[in-house]
Amino acid sequence: MKKIFIILGSLLFVTACSTDLDQAPPNEASADSLTDFDGVLNAAYYYQLGSITPMAVMGEFRADNAFMDEAPYTEFDEYDSNLTTMEDQFFGPFYTGLYKSILSTNNVIENSTDATKIGEAKFLRALSYFKLVTVFGDVTVNLSAAPSLTDTSILVRQSANDVYDNVIIPDLNDAISALDNDGLESGRASRIAAQALLGKVYATRGNYPNAVTSLGSVVSGAASAGVSLQSNFADVFGATNDLNSEIIFATQVSSSIVDEYTFGSDFWNWFVGDDSKSDFPVDPDLVAAFDVSDANGGGTDLRRALTLADDGLIAIKFPKEGGLGGEHDWIEIRLADIILLYAEALNETGSSAEDVLDLLDPIRTRAGLNPLDHTVVNTPDLVAQAILDERRLELAFEGHRWFDLVRTGTVDAEMGESINPNYYIFPVPLSEVLATNGVITQNAGY
Repeated sequence: MKKIFIILGSLLFVTACSTDLDQAPPNEASADSLTDFDGVLNAAYYYQLGSITPMAVMGEFRADNAFMDEAPYTEFDEYDSNLTTMEDQFFGPFYTGLYKSILSTNNVIENSTDATKIGEAKFLRALSYFKLVTVFGDVTVNLSAAPSLTDTSILVRQSANDVYDNVIIPDLNDAISALDNDGLESGRASRIAAQALLGKVYATRGNYPNAVTSLGSVVSGAASAGVSLQSNFADVFGATNDLNSEIIFATQVSSSIVDEYTFGSDFWNWFVGDDSKSDFPVDPDLVAAFDVSDANGGGTDLRRALTLADDGLIAIKFPKEGGLGGEHDWIEIRLADIILLYAEALNETGSSAEDVLDLLDPIRTRAGLNPLDHTVVNTPDLVAQAILDERRLELAFEGHRWFDLVRTGTVDAEMGESINPNYYIFPVPLSEVLATNGVITQNAGY
């Protein structure tokens, strides 16, 4: 059963002007007359739903885990300016949902007196901006519950570095101070989730010393927070396993709730080939990667059978049996992801190969594989490749692959072609550029 009851009713924020930043709850009580911000905070959680299918498609279909069969969707594998045609189905809902979530969090942060609610709101605002800068680079920043409807200067995109320094990192530090881990069981933001996201932020920026500190606190504090690796990989996934012990934060999904992503194919449908744009979405390169894992691991990588169908053509990680296909939560952060990212950070800051590879052992053992040979994988470059390979198989179809390649500077090497860095990020919705008369600018190359 879902733990966050998203009762929106009259608290749904709707677009009140021509851009997704200018939103307000019309004909409702003003923020300063509210005393209970539960509904507004739940709205901030709810609006994350609009980002999950676009993030899944961008993370997998842009990379070498999945591909589209039908034009113009094949543009995800064509690194040129044409990807702007995918606005309506992907970039638009992503952009709209996250800015609506941000507006809701601003309302809570400005007007609530409940420190826990403010901490949750700051986590969600940081998560929203982290997704936005990861996908678009520079973005518009709104930190007001009632942004001006006439001052277009507030729409000018701010550099990703400034968004990290002035919004994301401060918000996460505030969330860490304000939250405990009581929210884990109900699927709400928690201290350990904020610590984990902060570590991901530092790793994404290449600040590995700070990443070691934040991610290390998650790994060392996981047990006391009630977070642990599932002994069976299959128990991490499926609607009946939502909010299991490995999940640090997930966006909760219910088939009874309509979100910004109004198209028929949600993330699990894209993966199992239920949309004709990609009947058989699995890239053969991923199948080959599992073959290599079997050969080098001394057995059969158990994750293959839980990730791919027997024929290797579709991805079954989020099973649809029992009519539960539309009930899978979207896993934003889980412990295995953080352990592997912590290993990456340690490797980048000079830890020994043996110490780093030891972190991978529980994940590999769960997958039915032997530990990596420390005498063979014995240089920082070899360790980095081993971690990247492990992340690919462990986290396949969880929306990480493309963003891992960009973060680690391995796009060309892994994709087997030279790709213009302009296309490491995605096009800003053209509707936003047009609605603001070019105040919001388009990314280079698009």
